Amino acid sequence: MHFKGFDLNLLVALDALLVEKNITRTGERIHLSQSATSGALARLREFFNDELLVQVGSKKMALTPLAEELAQPVREALLQAERILNRIPVFNPKTSTRNFRLMMSDYVAIVLMPRALPRIQDEAPGVTFELLSNAEHPVECLERGEVDLLIMPPQYISKLHPSEELFEDSYVCLAWSGNPDLGGAISLDQYKSVGHVGIRLGHLQMPAFDEWFLERFGFTRRIEVVTMTFDLVPRLVVGTSRLATVPERLARRYVGAFPLRVLPPPIEIPHLKEVAQWHKYRDSDSAIAWLRSLLGKVADEEA
Repeated sequence: MHFKGFDLNLLVALDALLVEKNITRTGERIHLSQSATSGALARLREFFNDELLVQVGSKKMALTPLAEELAQPVREALLQAERILNRIPVFNPKTSTRNFRLMMSDYVAIVLMPRALPRIQDEAPGVTFELLSNAEHPVECLERGEVDLLIMPPQYISKLHPSEELFEDSYVCLAWSGNPDLGGAISLDQYKSVGHVGIRLGHLQMPAFDEWFLERFGFTRRIEVVTMTFDLVPRLVVGTSRLATVPERLARRYVGAFPLRVLPPPIEIPHLKEVAQWHKYRDSDSAIAWLRSLLGKVADEEA
C-alpha cells in the first residue's frame, strides 16, 4: 500500500481542520505553528483537488461538500489507527505511562476522584489524567476520540457505544443549620414555598437530574439562585433559608465542613445513575477496562 504518495500524518491535520475550521486553533490543537498548519492545508488541497475550507466573511471558514463527506471517515480511520497502536495483550499498570482523558461533572469528580487517585497512584504510578468538565456535546467528544471515558447520567449518553453503570445515588435536601424555619423534616408545602439553589450543567444550561424530573411531572420550584457547578451549592445555601436538592454522596462531603443539615426530600425522587461510556473502537482496550474496574470498586466502597 502506497496510498498514492499521501503522507498519513496529514490525516491528523485534516481531522483537526475539519473540526476547528480555523488554521490558528488547528495549529494549537496539534501543536504546529500557523505556517506549518497552512502548509499542511495546502498539501491537502492539492491532494484532494478541493479547497476543503473556504473563507466565509472576514473571520469564519466553512467546509466544502467534499470536506463534509471526509469528516466522518477521517475520524474513523484515526480511531482505528489508535486502536491498533494501543492494542497490547495485557495492560500493565505498574509500567504504563498512559494518559487518560475523562469527562464528568464536578459532582462526579468530587465524590469519586479524591478516593480513586491515591489508589491509582499506588497501582499505576506512571499514568496521568485530564479531568474535563462536561462539554456542550459530550458524545461528540467521545466519537472524535477526545475522551477515553464519559461519566454521566444515562439519558445523556449514546446508544451507539458500550457503557456500564458506575454507581447510583439518592437525593437529599441541604439546608443551613441556622435556619430557624426548619424542624426535623421538610413538608411538601415548605419545599414548594421556599427558595432553592438550582444547578445548570454545561454551556447548554442543562438542568440537573432532580430538576429535570420535577419539571417533567409538573412540579415547579422557586429557583432563586442558579450555579453551573455542584461545588458552589453548599456555599450558596449557608446563611439563607434556601434549600438545595443534591446527591447524597455530595452532601456527605460538605456536612461538617459547612454549617449544613441533611434532610430527606418530601417527595420520592428516583435515584441518580452515573454511567461510564467508552468508544466502541476502544472496547478491547485493556487499559480502559482496568480503569473502569478500579473506578467501579471505589464507587462501591463509597455506597
